[in-house]
Amino acid sequence: MTDDDAPTRSTERLFRIAITLKGLDGAFQLIGALVLAFIPATAVTGLANAVITRDLLGDPNGTLARHLELAAEHFAGGGTKTFAIGYLLAHGLIKLLLVWALARKWLRAYPVAMLILAAFVVYELYRAVQTGSIALPFFAALDALIIVLVFREYRALKHAHA
Repeated sequence: MTDDDAPTRSTERLFRIAITLKGLDGAFQLIGALVLAFIPATAVTGLANAVITRDLLGDPNGTLARHLELAAEHFAGGGTKTFAIGYLLAHGLIKLLLVWALARKWLRAYPVAMLILAAFVVYELYRAVQTGSIALPFFAALDALIIVLVFREYRALKHAHA
């Protein structure tokens, strides 16, 4: 092994960590979707109200409390619960399938993974602007970082196969 291999090994290690975290995230999303399917929307609003009234987020009139209250209200009303369940199921399944293909170093999966993750980034940013979410831009940034890692791993694999 040469000194030139160290950055490649480091990148591959980061890539492995990133796809492992994505896989766990996908599994948690599937579990979350199943849990949401069986929890009534009133339980979510009740929990949010309890958190806010007990000052667990600081000032009950503060920014975090308002965001939580607004999110709970949106969840309870309209089709947000159905949307959340569908989104979590689809997102979780797609992530698990991509992680499975990338872990097996299936070369054709890399461009597909980058495109799908880019679509997630665009959608997460769109929903963040639409809903005022403070978490979605963070998740979009993580997905963007994973796109970079997937690209670097793809390039290294193509170079190794050439």
